[in-house]
This record gives sequence, C-alpha cells and structure tokens, in this order.
Amino acid sequence: MNRRQFLKAATMFAAGPLILPRHILGGDAPSKKIGIGMIGMGRQAYYSNLPAFLNMEDCVVTAVCDVDAWRLQQGMQAIERHYRKKVAKAYRDFRELLADPNVDAVMISTPDHWHVPMAIAAVKAGKDVSLEKPITRYIHEGRILANLVARHKRVFRVDSEFRSIAHFHKAVELVRNGRIGKVLVIRTGSPKEQFPDEPETVTAPPSELDYDLWLGPAPKVDYIQKRVHKPRDLQSRPGWMRCRDYCDGMITNWGTHLNDIAQWGAGTERTGPVKVKATGKFHEGNVWNVLEQFDAWYQFANGMELFYQMGEPHVRFEGEKGWIQVVYPGRISASDPKILAEKIGPEEIHFPLKHEKQDFIDCIKNRSRTLEDEEVGQRTTSLCHLAHIAIQLGGATLQWDPDREIFPDNDAANKLLYRPPMRAPWNLEES
Repeated sequence: MNRRQFLKAATMFAAGPLILPRHILGGDAPSKKIGIGMIGMGRQAYYSNLPAFLNMEDCVVTAVCDVDAWRLQQGMQAIERHYRKKVAKAYRDFRELLADPNVDAVMISTPDHWHVPMAIAAVKAGKDVSLEKPITRYIHEGRILANLVARHKRVFRVDSEFRSIAHFHKAVELVRNGRIGKVLVIRTGSPKEQFPDEPETVTAPPSELDYDLWLGPAPKVDYIQKRVHKPRDLQSRPGWMRCRDYCDGMITNWGTHLNDIAQWGAGTERTGPVKVKATGKFHEGNVWNVLEQFDAWYQFANGMELFYQMGEPHVRFEGEKGWIQVVYPGRISASDPKILAEKIGPEEIHFPLKHEKQDFIDCIKNRSRTLEDEEVGQRTTSLCHLAHIAIQLGGATLQWDPDREIFPDNDAANKLLYRPPMRAPWNLEES
C-alpha cells in the first residue's frame, strides 16, 4: 500500500514475465496475458479472488491448486465456464503448480499457517505473489519473507481490499493532507468472533481431502471437521479460522484490514510503534482457542496513540483540528461536515484508487511496487502480532524497537517472535 510519491520513486524491478504488445500478437494472444496460478480454492478464493482475475483482460488463470479435490473441481469448472474452454491445469500439490512455466504469478488463498511457506516457495520459483492477509503468523517469518521478496525483485501484494474502498481512501487523503491537523489518536476495531456449537468428533478425513498436506507444517493431529472446513461447502466460515494451530483469529484476520488504514493515514506504514500493552481472553474450547475479546494500546515515537479492540470494524482519526471516522463497510463521518467536503488540490498528496487485483497486475506489467507491498504488509501484520504477544504474556506492557524488530531486554517476548519448529519436512528456508 504505497503512496503516489512512493510509486514515483520506486525502482523498476529487473525480472518479470514477458508482456508483448497487443499490436504484435493480436488482442487475444495468450503471450500478452499474465498467467495466474490460484493456490487454495476455498470460500474467499472462489467468491472473491478467482472472479476478480477472471474478469480482467490482461491476465488469464492458467492453473488451480487445492488439497481438496472437490474444491479443486469447483474452481476448474468456474474457470471453464468463464473462458468457455479448458485453459487451466489442476494440481493437488502447490509445488507442482509453481513449476508450471505458464504461471507468472500466484494468488495464495490458503489457511494462514501456509501463507509464508508457500509465498517463500513462490518467490524462489520466480513468481510474483498476491498473498491473502494476514500474510504471516509470526513477526520473524514475515521479515524473512519481506527480505526475500526484495532480494529476488518480485512484485508482492497483500490481498486486502480496504485501500480500494472509497471512504477509507478519502479519509486517508484528508488526514494525510492535514485536514484534521496533527494526528493525536487513532481508534480501530475488528468484528466480534463467533463460536457456534459444532461437533468435535474424531473421524476419518473425507476421501477428497489430502489431510496430511492440508496440515503441512502444522502439528499432526486427528481429523475433526471443526478444525478444517465443512466438506463440499464453499459458503460457511471455516473452522480453522478459530484454531491457533492455523490462524490467530480476528486480531490479525481483520486487524490487518483496519490497522493498515490506520498506518496508512498516520504515515507509519513502514515502521511501527515503540510501546504496546494489550489484554484479552482466549476461548477455552477443545479445538477453537483464538481470542474471544481483546483491547490493545500502542504508542508511536511521535507520541501518537492507537487504540485497537474487538467490537465494530472501524477506523477513527483524531487530530488537533477535528476527527474523521469510517465504519465498515462504508459510513464516513467527521467532527465538521465541511472537512468531508474539502477538495484535495493538484499539488497535494494523492493516492491511486483502484481494485487490489488490478494494482497487482499493473505492477507486474511495469515492475513497480504495489500499493500494499511486502514491507507494508510486514509492518501492518506485525502491529497485530505485537498485541497478541502482549496478551500471551498476561497483559504485559512491552517496549518495541521497530528498526530492529525486537523487544529490548525481554527474552520471553522475543521468543514469541519466532515460529515453532515446523513438522518435517517443512521449513522456512526450503519451503
């Protein structure tokens, strides 16, 4: 999620897919289109990510991968219906998809515990990466990924649509152009987590699911439908989103949407706070164990404070001259309606307003940085992780060094920056 000024300053990347002009190959020539490989075909991919790429003229979905054969079939059928011919290959193992020369870039829409291992493997395979938020489970693995993307000169996009929502975009432009004066306080919120009653019976996995590969680097545990997803269902919210072996829950899942807008508006998207305190309560189920409730406070080097809690998804900027608030999905208000009527002048700060998938494809074509690149993604996701760490330590107040990304003189907190050893044969370096 970069600013226009940053986009102007961004260096051109060295490597990338060969995009030949339309007048040489003709309007429908496949060589001019960017080949997209879809890794993961669950609810988010099927209803949001896949349709977006299918409806873009400058790319073609050339491959689909899922460890669930039924979901894989649904994705393949949707692609064939759209193109009215078979253009994509089907894979059960993401490593085979990454070896496909017709895949230039990947859209990773898997459970969170797979995000970093798959993204690292994609970068090493020479692919550009759009990665569902939250992009990481741990701060240290995020730094490995961000550095790797930069070193390999790949295009990276955090797949969050919030910078593409007009009211959030408007609020940020007004704040960044000083319409409420110096920002003193930001308040953000996530939706409340739900824990519906579901059976916890241990059974054999469905025949269509490669459960061992679904687990991947996560601990080996018996199959319980509640910890994975409902078979042959693309409608329900999957159970893995409430299980800390695979996900950290709302604090990162929605926090990476709203806190990204907070960081964007504050101009702190490439750094972080210097102090954090957070409290919360973990659900005490046999399978589901993410946070039921949390309340976090951050302080930045310039004295600005950020308050983040579970409740209502919103962002509120409070400055010396007024406030602006956006409540998701699209209710914007201000301390004075005249603030919202303000026009941003041609010489002031402007940010592109475009669909996140179009941003990804545009940047692949011109080898520039996306509006929410790997460093922005690392910093926003880390903000959420910092609160999660403080809660795990019993509501601690922690000092944070955003330059070194460590807690000075706090071994217990620093230990939680690192991912526990992965289940063999998976590891961050070789994934």
